Amino acid sequence: MKKALLFAVTTLASAAAFAQEATAHAGNSNSGLVAIGAAIAIGLAVFGGTSAQGKAASAALEGIARNPAAGDKLFTPLILSLALIESLVILAFLVAFIKIPAASFGF
Repeated sequence: MKKALLFAVTTLASAAAFAQEATAHAGNSNSGLVAIGAAIAIGLAVFGGTSAQGKAASAALEGIARNPAAGDKLFTPLILSLALIESLVILAFLVAFIKIPAASFGF
């Protein structure tokens, strides 16, 4: 249920942002909806990234707690996975900020 709700909110937010870009170029000023869509996109990306990083760190620490000798073998994949998760959050952040100038705030 939570995944379906998260998917619906993400879809609505991205649809609102893309639809408002098209109308902003047509001459209508709907910059508020584009800004709200960008804010929701950033919020969802941060929420998803932090939950994924928490699960990855939890699994790695649990593996190290069960077998302390495997700590060296788990450290590098953990750091690599955390970096890749964070790169997806930064990508969503950049996409949201690319959408904001299309809003034409008027200044």
